[in-house]
Amino acid sequence: MTTIGFVRHGVTAWNKEGRAQGSTDIPLDEEGIEMAHRVAQRLSGEQWDVIYTSPLVRAAKTAEIIADSMPDIRLLSDNRLRESGGGLVEGLTLTERVQKWGHSWRKLDLGFEPKEEIISRGLDFIEEMKELFPDKRILVVSHGGFIGRLIKELVPYKDLTVDLANTSITIIKLQEDRNLCELFNCTKHLQSIE
Repeated sequence: MTTIGFVRHGVTAWNKEGRAQGSTDIPLDEEGIEMAHRVAQRLSGEQWDVIYTSPLVRAAKTAEIIADSMPDIRLLSDNRLRESGGGLVEGLTLTERVQKWGHSWRKLDLGFEPKEEIISRGLDFIEEMKELFPDKRILVVSHGGFIGRLIKELVPYKDLTVDLANTSITIIKLQEDRNLCELFNCTKHLQSIE
């Protein structure tokens, strides 16, 4: 069976400010780069066969740091792994959204990428991985919103609705009858050594 390890990118300045990033190409900040090195150190002790990343720089840089810690692993970019498009809310905090459109802003047509399209491109990627890499372990470096939606589709029988932490690892074994979530939103690599 194919195993997918999802890694959310390291933190950005916009994450800290509570700004919607969506498809806006925001880089990691210094802390985000440090987080990427810590998840890379953790993953370097595990067996992975290939790394796929979103082309957005915050994910691509995280993936590059991980790949640098794993000799001879291929790093490939796939546009299907980009974050969900946030339309007109990108760059705005929740307070700014409420000020601009009121408390019901989520009900307005603000140009969000439709959920169906996000799920469709995600599942298309997963099906391709199952065909290309049967019985292999694939790391996917992507974004919280995108990974969260995809996990809900892959493991619908579990309540996995928690927001994913930056550089968290979630591992799913793709099985014929029912996918298995082996690890969810794990950030033990970020815990300080005491």
